[in-house]
Parts: sequence; C-alpha cells; structure tokens
Amino acid sequence: MPQDRDDAEATENVEDIKDVEWHLPRHARSVGRARTLLRDQATAWKLPDDLTETAVLLLSELMTNAYRHAKVSPGRQIRTRCVLNAGHLCVSVTDANDTLPTLRTATPDDESGRGLPLVATLAADWGAEPRPGGIGKTVWFTLHSDVRP
Repeated sequence: MPQDRDDAEATENVEDIKDVEWHLPRHARSVGRARTLLRDQATAWKLPDDLTETAVLLLSELMTNAYRHAKVSPGRQIRTRCVLNAGHLCVSVTDANDTLPTLRTATPDDESGRGLPLVATLAADWGAEPRPGGIGKTVWFTLHSDVRP
C-alpha cells in the first residue's frame, strides 16, 4: 500500500531524531555500561572515531561522579541522554543529588579531582543545573560534530 506524502514526511522526521536515553542503577558497573552504550550508539550514528572516544571519556567522568558523589537512597538511578542535533553531540547525566559539581584544581598528589577539568578542557561547552521541577541535577557537555541527523 503506497504512503501518502504526509505519512512519508512524518516517517522521515522520526528517523531524523537522534536522541537516546538510558536509565542505569547507581552502581560502579553502570559506568562501563554507559561507555559501551554510547560507543554502540555513536557507531550507529556513524560518528567519527575521535569524537566518539572523547564523548566516551567525558561520559565516563560524569558517570563516575554521579556514582561516587551522588549519595542518595538505594534504588535511585542515573539517567544518561545523548542528543545529536545540527552538528552538536550533547551528552547529559542526571542523578538524584542536588549538589552541583564545581571545578577545582587537583594537585599532583591528589588521587581525584581531574574529571571536571577534563570535561571543561575537551568539551565545546559544559554545565550543570538543578533538575527543573524535580530532585537532583543534570551535568552535560557538548562536542562539535560534522555529522548531521
């Protein structure tokens, strides 16, 4: 049965949407799972390898922060969202802790504290904000991409 023009345009618009979201438990294993999910999604979106590796590294940092620092009751999840839109890849991580992260300068002897400076250095843009109308916060970063949805 042939599609009419409106149906064909609606199908194209749905296929152009490049937006995925994963809900993962607040557990150390979720960091590696998020890296795998993003790498697989980047392959499906045909993102360049260098962009993919940077995105996976930065996602790993945000997921690690959410797992380690978002001390909340058991059962809370970490939500990861990836959006490819108009030459930008935006990745966000949402957790149930209201404390916004802050950049700090790690000394050579510090065993932690380098994640957000890495995000700030490698991302085109990044930020953190409280969840509107909800509990917790979202930390995000944006990378430039030549791939268009």
